Amino acid sequence: MDALINQFSYGLFFWQIIILLIVIFILGKFAWKPIVNALEEREKGISDALASAEKAKLEMARLTNENEQLLKEARAERDEILKQAKELKDKIVADAKHEAQESSKKILEQAKREIEEQKNLALAEVKNQVSSLSLDIARKVLTKEFEDQGKQESFVAGLLKDVKLN
Repeated sequence: MDALINQFSYGLFFWQIIILLIVIFILGKFAWKPIVNALEEREKGISDALASAEKAKLEMARLTNENEQLLKEARAERDEILKQAKELKDKIVADAKHEAQESSKKILEQAKREIEEQKNLALAEVKNQVSSLSLDIARKVLTKEFEDQGKQESFVAGLLKDVKLN
């Protein structure tokens, strides 16, 4: 075997170089360009996919921020609506309470007026009855008293005496 290794043939070397160049040429023309093109397309596809993924990630972040902002605004709006509803409820309750107080005051005032009117009517009727009774009693007393002429004269004299003293 050493003999085979030690023998160098220029002709064989030449034909091997030519075959190598032909194989390189054929591979360059038909295999390497499509392989390189495929690798470049794959690299481009991967970079496009990465760019799309980054774009999608940014869009998701933007949408997340928008959603959070919308949620904050919705919560603020809800709080404002609840605040307004509470204020409206308090106002309605206060108005109803005030109206009830005013109504009760009017009813009390009307009741007091009616009581006063009834009291005045009752007092007037009592006065009329008292005066009527007093007149009846006085008539009866005076009739009884003045049956006698002497008593009448002494009574008139007594009245005149009282008038002179005043």
